[in-house]
Amino acid sequence: MSALPIRQFGDPVLKERTREVENIDGSLATLVDTMIESMYEARGSGLAANQIGVQRRVFVYDVGEGARPVINPRIMETDGEWTYEEGCLSIPGLSWEIVRPNAVHLVGLDLDGNEISIEATELEGRAFQHELDHLDGILLVERLDDDQRKEALKILRGRTLHLPAADPDGIGSIFTRL
Repeated sequence: MSALPIRQFGDPVLKERTREVENIDGSLATLVDTMIESMYEARGSGLAANQIGVQRRVFVYDVGEGARPVINPRIMETDGEWTYEEGCLSIPGLSWEIVRPNAVHLVGLDLDGNEISIEATELEGRAFQHELDHLDGILLVERLDDDQRKEALKILRGRTLHLPAADPDGIGSIFTRL
């Protein structure tokens, strides 16, 4: 087993809603092990299957209590509000203050096919919401307000075009050529 590369912003697999897991078997256990290794290698606290190119509804997370998988997750309830600086392995090096519900009730399955039900707040609850967004094809930049999103997309477009960080929209390079 070895870690797989994390898909980056712009990869179309990140924009697609994932499919339900129908069979919990050895191949799913292998996938979960690979996801955990990939998450740790990237120094993340959560990873959705589509971030390594697998279109299945499963994510792994570790917020300090060891890595755990959640299969076919659903958030049943949310409560409150919590603003926190949030980043993403698929958008490395960037983070934003994002407002999300503080408390969530998550249900899903474990690797034995048993139903799990978790009441989570703050970092754990945020990890669940972030990874579930990935499974629904929603990226962090879609949670930004209009001005933040424009700035983020300008930076990301600059990265795609390999423009210098000091000139993310490429305008400065036009003037240096004149």
